[in-house]
Amino acid sequence: MGKRNTGVLSLPESLNLHRDQQRSGRGSEGHGYTQAELRTLEQSLLATRVGSIAELSDLVSRAMHHLQPLHIKNASNGTPVHQKANTTVHWEPEALYTLCYFMHCPQMEWENPNVEPSKVTLQTERPFLVLPPLMEWIRVAVAHTEHRRSFSVDSDDVRQAARLLLPGVDCEPRQIKAEDCFCATRKLDAASTEAKFLQDLGFRMLNCGRTDLVKQAVNLLGPDGINSMSEQGMTPLMYACVRGDEAMVQMLLDAGADINSEVPSTVNKHPSVYPETRQGTPLTFAVLHGHVPVVQLLLDNRANVEGALQDGAENYTETPLQLAAAAGNFELVSLLLERGADPMIGTMCRNGISSTPLGDMNSFSLAAAHGHRNVFRKLLSHSEKEKGDVLSLEEILAEGSDPGEKRLAPQANGGGTLRTGKARLRALREAMYHSAEHGHVDITIDIRSLGVPWTLHTWLESLRTCFIQHRRPLIQGLLKDFCCIQEEEYTEELITHGLPLMFQILRSSKNEVISQQLSVIFTQCYGPFPIPKLTEIKKKQTSRLDPHFLNNKEMSDVTFLVEGKPFYAHKVLLFTASPRFKSLLQNRPAAENTCIEISHVKYNIFHLVMQYLYCGGTESLHIRNTEVMELLSAAKFFQLEALQRHCEIICSKNITTETCVDLYKHAKFLGATELTAFIEGYFLKNMVLLIELDGFKQLLYEPSPAESPVSSPGICSDILHDLEKTLATRIHSIHLSTSKGSVV
Repeated sequence: MGKRNTGVLSLPESLNLHRDQQRSGRGSEGHGYTQAELRTLEQSLLATRVGSIAELSDLVSRAMHHLQPLHIKNASNGTPVHQKANTTVHWEPEALYTLCYFMHCPQMEWENPNVEPSKVTLQTERPFLVLPPLMEWIRVAVAHTEHRRSFSVDSDDVRQAARLLLPGVDCEPRQIKAEDCFCATRKLDAASTEAKFLQDLGFRMLNCGRTDLVKQAVNLLGPDGINSMSEQGMTPLMYACVRGDEAMVQMLLDAGADINSEVPSTVNKHPSVYPETRQGTPLTFAVLHGHVPVVQLLLDNRANVEGALQDGAENYTETPLQLAAAAGNFELVSLLLERGADPMIGTMCRNGISSTPLGDMNSFSLAAAHGHRNVFRKLLSHSEKEKGDVLSLEEILAEGSDPGEKRLAPQANGGGTLRTGKARLRALREAMYHSAEHGHVDITIDIRSLGVPWTLHTWLESLRTCFIQHRRPLIQGLLKDFCCIQEEEYTEELITHGLPLMFQILRSSKNEVISQQLSVIFTQCYGPFPIPKLTEIKKKQTSRLDPHFLNNKEMSDVTFLVEGKPFYAHKVLLFTASPRFKSLLQNRPAAENTCIEISHVKYNIFHLVMQYLYCGGTESLHIRNTEVMELLSAAKFFQLEALQRHCEIICSKNITTETCVDLYKHAKFLGATELTAFIEGYFLKNMVLLIELDGFKQLLYEPSPAESPVSSPGICSDILHDLEKTLATRIHSIHLSTSKGSVV
């Protein structure tokens, strides 16, 4: 059957009951089910919603009855694929109640899970068009159950399935439970069954908290004795550390328990090891669950303060200090530091050397990422007290850091490490990145105060956080610090994220100090290079007349009436001068001399326009400064691009801080994009001076026409948006092109 073309959800091939009947050569009668019953079974497997716990219980019973045999046999030959062929997985009542909750609620985003009954609302964006069917819930939940080597699905298995099947629903990972180490025998011989039973009994005796049963329990655990491991790879000492049973920990240590035993990384002998617990030690579990007395006891008995980290061995797990720093447990951090824990160690070490120069989570970065400022300061004060830094932080900053630098591995039992200032700088840079990324700006500022340089990303993220939190003093401090960012840091992120943020701050704050600081930044980003010049448009006219015919009535066939005065011209020249003149001359009466009235243009300006046409260029024009803007307007009206560009060039050469605002408004009104872009470049290059002028500030902050009907018509509704675009183009052409080796 497979998936139908209609798009309706159906059983996959591996669970197709009709196909299995055909392959086995039996019909519905031979199998014991009618077609109606088979349809009901398929509907049970595909159900996505239930109305009650009774309905769900019936559906699960039907589904498990058929999914279990299909699960344990190979589809092609029917041979068992693992040892559970004669066993069945059953569902505990609380597992059904948990599954009923997820299948009953129509939504997935939790409003308040502590209120009975829980109310939920659904996110509309999901990677699937329908809710997960029952067979998917069963498949994923049973997979978690089998990983535990158990035969009963509990509520936590269902919650772990929800983490995978329902985006937006986040349940906590399964916690370590002592009872998970107990499981039934699986097709073992009598001797193996007895040994397994005795081992389970020994673990039960040790986990009940009775210290007087330790000797008897050790005799039951098997050849490894007190250091026997459950299928989770956990020793009795580890379980006692998880529970925080100080008396039992002491008894187990007295009985010879290995204080530095590790959860194995392989699943050959211990198939149910949780990935999160691999290479965990008793000290790791005690720190993870915050049991300070147990941690003290283990350290007093010479437990390795760095957990599983050993010289010459690979390690990819967190050290106890990293776990305590991430949890923000100040007492545990202080205790571990006193016993020699190294805050510089990263989460991924091979032969004692950090395998990733960047992105390496150490104790500093973990405390910073979680916002534990007091813990971070404790780690910092401890590192400053230590002797052995070859170079000071200031010296390292002066000469730069080497990302490929190597460190010696930490010695066991708190022997310490030989570090350099470069390693400390790298750790603080990493912590600075994570604190900025997670919005803990106070820690970021603390790190910056130590002399750690900004990167563009950390600076931007800190500025964004301060802006969201309305922390004006910190915003001013950050803006002042922008000059410390090197020009090679001007990456694409500055254009895509930095400029929109800074212009948004300028738009919303309207604070004089912040405006002045942002002006300095914009001018710095624009760079010292001159504003790109406007170039003349070289355009030849198709028709030419001798200048002698300019405003000459002789042989003229068209007359313009400008300010009540006649101006004589010739159609042969004007017809090809521009589309505007062509439209004025067309559809006119075929008289000897056509009269066309021109309004909104002064006589002397119109004379300059005609002089440009009759002389064939701008070389003979003598334009006064008071006439440039009017001539520009006329050239725009008559669609004379070359004359318009000539006027724009004159304006760009004569622009000053006093005239730039009025010139910009006029250029925007006329739609002179080239001149507008030039003036915007002038604004950015001289913004430090202009921001002090009332006219410029009024231009920046005046409401848009939609907000204020009295605004000047034609003016751009948001000049800040245009300035942002101009600056982005400038940065891309100057800094980014230069960094790629292009010639500007």
